[in-house]
Amino acid sequence: MGKKIVCTGRGGTGKTTFVALAAKYLGLHPLLVDADSDQNLAELLGVDPEKEEVRTISDILFDIQKGKGDEQLNSMPLTEKLEYLLNADCLYESDKFDMISLGVKWTKGCYCSPNNILRSIISKVANSYEYTIIDSPGGLEHLNRRIFSEIDDIFVILDPSKKALNNIERTKRITSEIGIHYNNLYLIANYRFNKNTEEYLKNINENYLGKIEYDPDLEEYSWNGRSLLGLSQDSPAFSSVKNIMTKAGYKTGS
Repeated sequence: MGKKIVCTGRGGTGKTTFVALAAKYLGLHPLLVDADSDQNLAELLGVDPEKEEVRTISDILFDIQKGKGDEQLNSMPLTEKLEYLLNADCLYESDKFDMISLGVKWTKGCYCSPNNILRSIISKVANSYEYTIIDSPGGLEHLNRRIFSEIDDIFVILDPSKKALNNIERTKRITSEIGIHYNNLYLIANYRFNKNTEEYLKNINENYLGKIEYDPDLEEYSWNGRSLLGLSQDSPAFSSVKNIMTKAGYKTGS
């Protein structure tokens, strides 16, 4: 069974950037799960889902609710149909990583049965990878979906604000309330932290692992739609993520 990593935090802190650079560091063909409704992960990895004809989980759930799709699948049991559609339509595959996007939301309607089935299917898919990295939304909505109930590590990306610090406690509370188990919860500062605010973070929590450094090349890559996997090994942002992952006990496979 592979390791499952969740990256969370408030919106705009750099969660998606961290996921992309963590995937670059690991270099072990991870499964990336975009659970953020903004769906920015594909863009930072240089992928155009529409062009690649890759659909979201929300897309296939909507079609099932409305009775749309291939009529030849109608005779399939729901479990088999969902597993087929996820692998055929929702799983983006490349030589460096694979990716699934949940979509804007799991559409309104009676979805208890398909949602429960999808949780087991996504977990089944994830277990065939050495690493699964989940890019989660700032509002923690994904935790209520309980895509995974067992997580190895949670990385909380922070900006220097009181709201960001409150988000740490919210994450702990929600995971406890809905029965999600994890081994470690690590704190990561984004590039906006200065020496004083970073020192404060170090003092309040022993699981602080470091700061993601500012990187002008990262901004240029993002602006031009280039994959962050192409950043150089000595990129300040990548070097800092590499140090963070090393401190957390993750070894590169590249």
